[in-house]
Amino acid sequence: MLMKHEWRKHERALYLPKGVQELDVPTMTYLTLRGQGDPNTPTFSAQIQALYPVAYAIRMALKRGEVGDPYEYTVYPLEGVWTTTDGSRDATLNKAALAYTIMLRQPDQVTPGLFHWAVDQTRGKHPSPYLEQLQLTTYTAGPAVQATHVGSFDTEGETFAQMRAYLTAHGLTTVPTMGAYQHREIYLSDFRRVAPEKRKTTLRWRVRKEVL
Repeated sequence: MLMKHEWRKHERALYLPKGVQELDVPTMTYLTLRGQGDPNTPTFSAQIQALYPVAYAIRMALKRGEVGDPYEYTVYPLEGVWTTTDGSRDATLNKAALAYTIMLRQPDQVTPGLFHWAVDQTRGKHPSPYLEQLQLTTYTAGPAVQATHVGSFDTEGETFAQMRAYLTAHGLTTVPTMGAYQHREIYLSDFRRVAPEKRKTTLRWRVRKEVL
């Protein structure tokens, strides 16, 4: 019987922290798509909709054993790395100045060939102008600090404050992720369907020891 890999069960430490947690994030491969502007727009929704059909095409190919032994898994949660082009943050955040890359993690078995095949398959069934912008990206985050935020995206500052206190207590400082992005968000709830006050989002910073 084919055993199904479920990230909520098998990778809890990576995605479901209890309190503020320090960890080492290994090398991972993602379907990625870059964007800019307010995420509360049809453009952002259309970008998300371009990611998922490709991810499901890959999942079915791996389940059928088209790349190595058959492998079944739960599709990973949507993630995003974020910054702003004008430096605004927290209470003064200018959402129009947001820059981001959204992504879905992929199993290690995924190759560039399988990725391009899945995009071609999706192009005919779920056409989107964003399919041509999709990339397969491998990244090693390394040392990080994370915590789960429960509530609206607009109140994430409360959880970031707890994380900041942890950094201070442990002599750590943040470093950019995937280029110049400031932080990562992992969406444990479908924010298109879950009420803002009930949303669960894992917030993550890359970190290093502070140089004195």
